[in-house]
Amino acid sequence: MSKTPAVARSLLFHAIAGLALAGCTAEATKHTPGAPTPEADAVRQGDGIADWPQLTSPNKPDPAMEARIRAIVAGMTIEQKIGQMTQADIRKITPEEVRRFYIGSVLNGGNTQPDNTRGASFAQWRAATGRYHAAALATDMAVKIPLLWGTDAVHGHGIVTGATVFPHNMGLGATHDAALVREIGAATARQVRATGIDWVFAPTLAVVQNYRWGRSYESFSSDPAVVRELGSAYVQGLQGDLGSDASALATAKHFIGDGGTDRGKDRGVNLSSRADLIAIHAQGYVGALEAGAQTVMASYSSTRDYGKMHGAGFLLTDVLKKRMGFDGFVVSDWNGIAEVAGCARDHCAQAINAGIDMVMVPEKWEKFIKKTVREVNLGEIPMKRIDDAVTRILRVKLRAGLFARPADAVFGDAGDLQARDLARRAVRESLVLLKNNDAVLPLKRSAKILVVGKSANSLRNQAGGWTLDWQGMKNRNADFLIGDTILAGIRETAGEANVVFDKTATKAKVESFDAVIAVIGELPYAEMKGDILFPDTIAESRHFPEDLEVLRRVAGHGKPVITVLVSGRPLYANELINLSDAFVAAWLPGTEGKGVADVLFRTANGAIAHDFRGTLAFAWPHAPCQTSFAAGDGGPQFARGYGLTYANPQPLGLIATPSIPINCVQ
Repeated sequence: MSKTPAVARSLLFHAIAGLALAGCTAEATKHTPGAPTPEADAVRQGDGIADWPQLTSPNKPDPAMEARIRAIVAGMTIEQKIGQMTQADIRKITPEEVRRFYIGSVLNGGNTQPDNTRGASFAQWRAATGRYHAAALATDMAVKIPLLWGTDAVHGHGIVTGATVFPHNMGLGATHDAALVREIGAATARQVRATGIDWVFAPTLAVVQNYRWGRSYESFSSDPAVVRELGSAYVQGLQGDLGSDASALATAKHFIGDGGTDRGKDRGVNLSSRADLIAIHAQGYVGALEAGAQTVMASYSSTRDYGKMHGAGFLLTDVLKKRMGFDGFVVSDWNGIAEVAGCARDHCAQAINAGIDMVMVPEKWEKFIKKTVREVNLGEIPMKRIDDAVTRILRVKLRAGLFARPADAVFGDAGDLQARDLARRAVRESLVLLKNNDAVLPLKRSAKILVVGKSANSLRNQAGGWTLDWQGMKNRNADFLIGDTILAGIRETAGEANVVFDKTATKAKVESFDAVIAVIGELPYAEMKGDILFPDTIAESRHFPEDLEVLRRVAGHGKPVITVLVSGRPLYANELINLSDAFVAAWLPGTEGKGVADVLFRTANGAIAHDFRGTLAFAWPHAPCQTSFAAGDGGPQFARGYGLTYANPQPLGLIATPSIPINCVQ
């Protein structure tokens, strides 16, 4: 099993030691969000291109393929070319329209399922993808160009009912296990290919610097070296033998700097210098591109010196495509072109000229085609740029083997949606033990257990966002055809007769039990809605006071309290930790909640079944407003790399619990 050595994991961290992470601090300079700062002109004059990593595409040149692409492009009309550059959501485009407008790609958005049916069956997915693929091959073009279908399978094929859902990336980062991440990538590829989909919008390569960001859980680590290694492993697993039946295209996203925006604001401004942009935020892309990632998605965010990424030609073209040797294609994010000044959801010459090759225009795709054709005819977009974009798209489709795929081709079956043993192992390896006083863990299987907390019996809470729908809040346990809650795992391990569940801890008498397991934490969220906006605090009990109340009800009765925190980011939780004898960070474990009980309990004969293996891939805050871990900020409560084991117990005394302010002051 490939583990990231401690030295390698901290290599880049030490190289940038002393940098304050973006967080509860005032901005150093005032500027218009999305616009370059006054320093931008100076940066461009000495553009610093040589400072960026120089890479070479791992894909060997194929003269015959390139000649074939040139011939196809030469025979295409401008309408056909723009059609190939267009990606629409299946809610807003029919298979017949895909045929008529020569559409290059469709996607299912976070809330989109076939036939507008929530909980669409495997058969519905198969039928829908079959219709769209067949339509793309039924155009009047001399050379039929196959369709790409993209999906946000960011922790398994989460939108498909009955698919195994893996821990989100934050949990996988805690495993520091590249081989495991590679296996999960490969399993995800099998899932999506079985439903007729060939393109995954993952992995996220953000190096999160502020936990206020609502997409923090999509990041592997705040350490760029870890993101680089695990991002590479995920791409390798997902793409596998590129072009084979088990391969799905990967997307390195969101280029670049989305994890480092000021105060963690989604779609905000990354104030990093060029040196920090390279040393911190570019490293995941180095790993992914070296692993052969075929697509890159542009970020909604802005950089200090180049403005909105969807219009940042220096970064998208000069840096990514030329300096870093990327010869695949760049796709925009959902209506991302509208982020660029002077653009709208249905047109953006600036974005295309900057280097966006495929434009995700989920709803206004027809207007986009018409307006873009007009912009080309007016000379606002050079034909050379259009031909380059289409060439890149066709290159990726050929490499993926799509031209050799019959319209009715199918890969795998419904059984490929399942990878439960792998996911359960990932849950075990991702758990981080922060406290275990008096060795209260592991528990005896014969112990009588009181289980409390809102997340103990909630597949919704443990799976998080990007599961069955975008934000994940609508889900009920019954919506998951497969999966086990953490409570189910405890009951199976300890025995039904030994376990009582009292969600709010208001009915059961604690004194009647040998131990209490409290499963608490955040509710599901995804981008935009998941941000903790400044000046609010990042204190868990500030946002979820019911969790603190539950722990207060069960603590102080002479029975050990084991707390399992389900969350999409490290949160200030000192008062919760003090009320607990043992404290476990479980992140967002996905559908296989039994993996938690695997580690909390001994075997039937009293031996240790599974020791804790996870260590923090993100520093843990020591104060309610702490989002910076530079030396001057007092350091973290628990540093990156921290994690107790049964083999190496360390007692933890009471930790400071400063009062939680209503708002942070800076």
